[in-house]
Amino acid sequence: MNNNDFDNFREARLNSKSGSARTFSAILQEIAGHLAEIVRAEIRLARVEMRQDFAQVARAGMFLAAGAIFALYALGFVLLGVVYALATSMAPWLAAVIVGGAVGLAATILLLVGRTKLRQAGLRPDETIRSVQENITWMKKQVE
Repeated sequence: MNNNDFDNFREARLNSKSGSARTFSAILQEIAGHLAEIVRAEIRLARVEMRQDFAQVARAGMFLAAGAIFALYALGFVLLGVVYALATSMAPWLAAVIVGGAVGLAATILLLVGRTKLRQAGLRPDETIRSVQENITWMKKQVE
């Protein structure tokens, strides 16, 4: 709510406490206006929450992609090592296996970090759900 809405709300509240007579239709219109503002605020909150969650998923996806690329390189180096091993030259294949193992280790680390970050990213708008439930509870109490 912006300051103008807050001032209007405060003025309406003071008028209702001061005993000024308001018609039933005016009260219903005011309630409808407040409900519409609540719904708009909940939608804005849900959008912000979803943007944050999608950004977190995108970051996790970048780690997964980087890990997958390194895993492909690791496989290439391991295969190159096997080729050198078959060529019966000891030093080239040993070097390729060592490099392939190191790249494979880096890929494993990146994949594990990405998976952890992906699990932490919840796509459920928890704050919005809680706020809507509070609003429903408040409205039920107002009706009673």
